[in-house]
Amino acid sequence: IVAGPEGFRKNQYRKFTIKDEGAAGDDFAMMREVMRRRFTRGLEEGNLPDLVLIDGGAGQLSAVTQALEELGITEVPLVGIAKGPDRNAGREWFFQTGKAPFQLPPNDPVLFYLQRLRDESHRFVIGAHRDKRSKALTDNPLDALPGIGPARRKALLHHFGSAKAVSTAGLADLEKVPGVSKALASRIYAFFRDNQH
Repeated sequence: IVAGPEGFRKNQYRKFTIKDEGAAGDDFAMMREVMRRRFTRGLEEGNLPDLVLIDGGAGQLSAVTQALEELGITEVPLVGIAKGPDRNAGREWFFQTGKAPFQLPPNDPVLFYLQRLRDESHRFVIGAHRDKRSKALTDNPLDALPGIGPARRKALLHHFGSAKAVSTAGLADLEKVPGVSKALASRIYAFFRDNQH
């Protein structure tokens, strides 16, 4: 997310799909990839932020620092925000490279502002995950099969285990599915061969 003196700059928010398959599941590698991509663009556009807040502690801060140093960016201040004991809001720890971790007083207006930024980033990420999941549910290739109702779709999924497996199945395998005639198996087979990208 991006914020300025006037508030949130939603037109500057960005979502990233991880491209490096080796990074999937590795929080630090994913952060390095996202930061490299975001800041490469920032350098090209001459648009670097005054401050970067990172949702996480020393490990996340280190990953981001490494990514930015690889791009030659050392002048942008980086601060990691980690939830305190029992993940209590108001007990956050702040991390900066070369400095001891610190906390802000519980009623500090700066703390409230930083919490708002973090909460907005969580809201944005959760919304993006929901949209992606919803799209994945509605993009089932079996839904596009002409003349196939819910019962036959269910039988195909039950037999093969996934829509992808149905799409790559051979003709003889499709004919083995209960309720799928030879003619229908031929139509399904032809449909997926004709629609390959």
